[in-house]
Amino acid sequence: MKDFTFKIPQNIEFGFGSLKKLPGILKENNSNHVFLISDRGLEKLGVVKKIEDIIKSGGINFTTYLEVTPNPTVSIVEEATALYKKCGATSIVAFGGGSPIDVAKAVGVLANYGGKITDYEGNHKVPGPIVPMIAIPTTAGTGSEVTASSVITDEDRNYKFSVFSYETLPKYAILDPELIITAPASIAAACGIDALIHAIEAYISLNASPFSDAMAEKGMELIGKNIRRFVANRADKEAAAAMMTGCNFAGISFAWARLGNVHAMSHPVSAFFNVSHGIANSILLPTVMEYNALADNGRYEIIYNYIREDKGVINNFKPEILIEELKKLNNDLKIPKSLSEVGVTEDMIPEMAKDAMKSGNILANPRQTNINDIIDLYKKAL
Repeated sequence: MKDFTFKIPQNIEFGFGSLKKLPGILKENNSNHVFLISDRGLEKLGVVKKIEDIIKSGGINFTTYLEVTPNPTVSIVEEATALYKKCGATSIVAFGGGSPIDVAKAVGVLANYGGKITDYEGNHKVPGPIVPMIAIPTTAGTGSEVTASSVITDEDRNYKFSVFSYETLPKYAILDPELIITAPASIAAACGIDALIHAIEAYISLNASPFSDAMAEKGMELIGKNIRRFVANRADKEAAAAMMTGCNFAGISFAWARLGNVHAMSHPVSAFFNVSHGIANSILLPTVMEYNALADNGRYEIIYNYIREDKGVINNFKPEILIEELKKLNNDLKIPKSLSEVGVTEDMIPEMAKDAMKSGNILANPRQTNINDIIDLYKKAL
């Protein structure tokens, strides 16, 4: 067994109605003015007003920023940071999916250390703790509330980059399953598969450890048993609770083990063609897992047993059995089968491959990969 390191630096509150604990957490941390980061979609659903009312009930001042978009950009981070500094807030509440939480992390960095968010691109360039932050996910998918990455799109380079630092981990996370039971089926499916991929890629990562494995396996168990059920009926509270906790464990697993080729390749797809992160990952998953099968050391069968519907005895397991099950899962959840179905064109594959190779996730992928391999994988997924 190789050496490894881990720590659990966060406070996590889980439970139906746990959102109401927010004022108490803010008061415990002497936060009298909160910067709330969310998006217009959640505003339209009425849940932004819900959290604003909860903050008000505690007698706490707040300023709200709602211009976050899917695949958030450098300019959004700069705009939000300027408003944070202007309003005099002392903490941040990130409310939403991965995008608001990623923006909140980036704002927390710039508010304390200045410069441009691109200055912190890469690994471990944040010099110290960021602004105190509470992350409240409204999707069961990204795991961003417990991960050390902020993923931002640089419009000038048409490039989706990561700021990776354990300093960006939110101080608190509130996991309230009530926030995900009204999600549309398509969102529940894309986010749920994304979370499953987090656990799978962490589990087969070259950086995997007994700690990340424990989190990844529990994440796969909870998501695998419940994702179809949750997509079919988001009001199923038991399934919703399982998905939210499973996604959280999956996020912790990849915060310490990193990911692989699926995520390295999906970021350029999102940056070039504005495809949602979850959908891009889901489409790429079977192709990449087929490629990685050559490096399998027995973990494919374990993954398969967590996600398969048929619980009968399987003799002489082969990796191809898992690949077919992943394709079936995508089909059951109505995920597009190919990149061409979501608008990706072959002419951009060389540029996407160059960007994919810049990702640190390539180095954690279980099978060694060069740019020609990435080009071939894109073409196969097309």
